[in-house]
Amino acid sequence: MIHDAQLDYYGRRLATCSSDRSIKVFSVEGDSHHQIATLTGHEGPVWQVAWAHPKFGNLLASCSYDAKVFIWREVNGQWTRVKDHTTHTASVNSISWAPHEYGLVLAAASSDGKISVLTYQEDGTWDVNAFNAHSIGANAVSWAPSVVPGSLIQVSGGSTLPASKRFASGGCDNVVKIWREDSGVWREEAALEGHSDWVRDVAWAPSIGLPRNYLASSSQDKTVLIWTQDSAGGGNGPWAKKAIKSDAFADVVWRVSWSIAGNVLAVSSGDNKVTLWKEGVDGEFVQIADVPEGSN
Repeated sequence: MIHDAQLDYYGRRLATCSSDRSIKVFSVEGDSHHQIATLTGHEGPVWQVAWAHPKFGNLLASCSYDAKVFIWREVNGQWTRVKDHTTHTASVNSISWAPHEYGLVLAAASSDGKISVLTYQEDGTWDVNAFNAHSIGANAVSWAPSVVPGSLIQVSGGSTLPASKRFASGGCDNVVKIWREDSGVWREEAALEGHSDWVRDVAWAPSIGLPRNYLASSSQDKTVLIWTQDSAGGGNGPWAKKAIKSDAFADVVWRVSWSIAGNVLAVSSGDNKVTLWKEGVDGEFVQIADVPEGSN
């Protein structure tokens, strides 16, 4: 079973991972693709893969049930494992690279209840900062964009301050949490309660210049919630929640993912359906497409 598939920044490489403990890398050209590498080393099902920004080279991260995170580098067609992250003591369920403006930084969420943040140093080493995040276990992690909300409609003459490092996480405590870095320490900024079962995924929407943060969360409770935060007050204001639809989905909602423009949300549920949603002018989300199973 394939658990994840991710295109690189340019859409020319596709990485997949599966229950057979392997990662496969494909070259993509138009409608055709061919396999160019198989990466092995994990000792359990591989849950997720994530490409780093190309400014850092061809880097791919993977996480597995074996409690490990591997970082792979490709040079001249040859893949090597350049980092084994073995801090966690249980399945690592989710990984996410930070916006490239922050450097080479990777966050990982684990069933041991901890989140770890790996930061590449100039001397070639990795700094690891792990902390308790969710009781029972952490299932998902997603970084906030580096662009300050509202920066594209800022009044002329105003100063643009870089956004603080923030990310969202979801866990088996049914809670979505917002984390902010403060002098090298990750602190819980907000705990968002609204789900009645495990939070399976979180996705922070890319910034499109509007003065608001958007965060989507999906859950074992068969719902998707949209959390919004106005940028007034430096992004420290309260979060408001709204269900994406009035009734529940037919099955567990496993994954949510925003479009690059940040205005369309893809929702993947346990009944093998993918639906696309968009916010209307009235602030309500409406379904705009139902992606047929097996479609390209």
